[in-house]
Amino acid sequence: MSSRSFRRSALLGAGLAAALAVGAGAVAYRSGDDDGGAPRLTVADPYIPLPATPGGMGAGYLTVRNSGGADTLVSVSSPAAGSVTMHRSTDTSMEPVDRMDVPAGGTLDLSRGGAHLMIMDWTAQPALGDELELDLQFARAGRVVVKVPVKPLTYRPGS
Repeated sequence: MSSRSFRRSALLGAGLAAALAVGAGAVAYRSGDDDGGAPRLTVADPYIPLPATPGGMGAGYLTVRNSGGADTLVSVSSPAAGSVTMHRSTDTSMEPVDRMDVPAGGTLDLSRGGAHLMIMDWTAQPALGDELELDLQFARAGRVVVKVPVKPLTYRPGS
């Protein structure tokens, strides 16, 4: 066997070994993904503070509890608004995000100063005591509809 032929065979063999290793890793990752089974989601403490200015943007807060396998919040909509977007706050800015993870056996907490929803283009001005619908779309669990009360601007859960 020539050295050129040997090098080619060695490279092909190394490439095949690398491909098999990646495939095995992907299978191991995928099976670990399902260890918690199907997501089992509940939503707690949802609220929307009354927007500070009429027709102004609003925020949405809630906690998603998951007693099952991991999931991801991929979008939010509402018949009461033209747009609902997901954001996270940092020390210096607010950034839109296109997904929020809900860990297996864990929670996704949307709260003041952290991850939250921004609600814009209201179909009608919200008023204290209104209950507005938020439609949460999860990658695995599908659509979860939540009725969310409008609270005073200064409301804090547990207060």
